[in-house]
Amino acid sequence: MEQQALDRSSLPKLEINPLRMEDIRAAFADGWRDFRTYPAFGLFFGAIYALGGIFIAVMLTYYHLPWMIIPVAIGFPLIGPFVAVGLYEISRRHERGEPIGWKAVLAEVFRQRERQLSWMAFVVLFIFWIWIYQIRLLMALFLGFRIPATLDAFATLVLTTPEGLFFLAVGTVVGAVLATILFTATVISMPLLLDHDVDFVTAMLTSMRTVIENPGPMLAFGLIIAGLAFVALIPLFLGLLIVLPVAGHATWHLYRRAITAS
Repeated sequence: MEQQALDRSSLPKLEINPLRMEDIRAAFADGWRDFRTYPAFGLFFGAIYALGGIFIAVMLTYYHLPWMIIPVAIGFPLIGPFVAVGLYEISRRHERGEPIGWKAVLAEVFRQRERQLSWMAFVVLFIFWIWIYQIRLLMALFLGFRIPATLDAFATLVLTTPEGLFFLAVGTVVGAVLATILFTATVISMPLLLDHDVDFVTAMLTSMRTVIENPGPMLAFGLIIAGLAFVALIPLFLGLLIVLPVAGHATWHLYRRAITAS
C-alpha cells in the first residue's frame, strides 16, 4: 500500500470523452490486434484465469459441493478486470513504443501491490463474495433442504421445478445488478489506476461517470464482454485463454478513447 497520501495538486485533470458505437468496435479490433501481436502474454494471463476456474470447480467437487460450480462459474468473470492488469500494461507499452518483455510486464504487475490498484482488489473480491453469499441465501430461501448432491440433479431441479425457476429468475436479477455495479466501477478505473497516480475512489467515480455519460456504448461493451465470457466458460473455462486477453486489451483501448488526462 502507499504509505503517503497522493498529492492532490499533482493529480491529472481527467476529462470524459463522448463515445460512439464505432469506438466499441475499434476497441475490440485493437484488442484483437494486441493479442495477435503478443499471443504468448495473452495466453499466459488467460491460462492463469482459466486454471483458477478449473481449480475452483475441482475443489467444489472434491468437497461435495458440485451445485456451487454453476454460480461460481457465472460469478468468476467478475474478477477478470483485476487479472487483466498485465494485459493493460502490454497495451500501454505497445502504444508508447516501450520495450515489452516478461521481466518488465511482470514487475509492473507486482508493483501494483504498493499502489491504489491493490484497493480495487478488495472492491472486486468483496462484490464476488456478495454474489456467492446471496446465491447461498437464495438457495436456502427457495430450495430449502432439497439441494441435490450432483451437478446434473441440481440443474434438473433448477430448470424443471417452480421453486427452481423462481430461484433462477431472482438470482439472475440480483446477479445482473451486482455485475452492473462492478462493471460500472471498474471498467475505466482499472486501466486508469495503472496509467496514472490517482486514488481508487477518484478512479471509480470517473469510471461511473463514463458509463453514465455514455450509457449506450458502455452497455454494449459490457454485454459483449459478458456474452464472450459466458461462451468461454462452456468448454471447461478453456475459452478464457482467448477471451480474457482480447477483452483485457480491448478495455485498455476503450479507456484511452474515453478518458483524456491533462
